[in-house]
Amino acid sequence: MSLLRFCEKGRVEAGCDEAGRGCLAGPVVAAAVILPEQSELHELDDSKKLTEKARERLVPKIKKEALAWGIAEIGPEEIDRINILNASILAMHKALDGLTHRPDLLLIDGNRFKAYKQIEHRCMIKGDGRFRSIAAASILAKEHRDQLMRTLHETHPQYHWHKNKGYPTAAHRKAILRTGPCELHRQSFRLLPEQLSLPLEGPS
Repeated sequence: MSLLRFCEKGRVEAGCDEAGRGCLAGPVVAAAVILPEQSELHELDDSKKLTEKARERLVPKIKKEALAWGIAEIGPEEIDRINILNASILAMHKALDGLTHRPDLLLIDGNRFKAYKQIEHRCMIKGDGRFRSIAAASILAKEHRDQLMRTLHETHPQYHWHKNKGYPTAAHRKAILRTGPCELHRQSFRLLPEQLSLPLEGPS
C-alpha cells in the first residue's frame, strides 16, 4: 500500500521523526521534511522496512525534491540531563528550526510531542508507515545517524558501532563489559543487564 501524500490537502505539512532513541551510545537524531503534495517519491516507506542501500539511494532524492528539510542531533550528555523523551522532542524542534519554509501543520511520528512555535501538530502512531513526509524524515534521520556512528567507530572500534550503530546488541554489551563505557555512552541508560554485571570468564 502506498503512503499518503498529505494529511490535509492544501496545507504546508512537515513530517518529523527521530532515530536512535533506544540506543546505548551516540546522539538521538531527528529530521523534518516538507514535501510537495505531488511528490513522486513512490519508494518511500518506514526507514526500518527499507534496506540500507535503498535508504542511501533515497536520501539525495528526498533532499532534492523536498521544499525544505532539516536534521538535528542531541548528544549523550544532554540525553542524560533531560531524559531521552525530552531529548527526542528537542531534536525534532531543532530540526524544524532548520526548515527554510514555515509549515502550518506538523505530522509527528509517535504519540508524544511538545508544541512548537504555536504551529498545529498531530501525533501519528506508526506515522512513518502512513505518510510520505514522515517516512522521508525517518530516512534522513536514520541515514544521518548511521553514517555518524560509522564515523565514530573509527575512534571507538571496540564497540563495533559500524555494525550495531549503538543499539543494545549482545556484541555491543559484551564490549562494554570488557572495556567499560566511553564518553559517548548514555550513562542514564542501563548499559548492562544484571545478568551481565559479573566479569567475563575465559579468553576474550
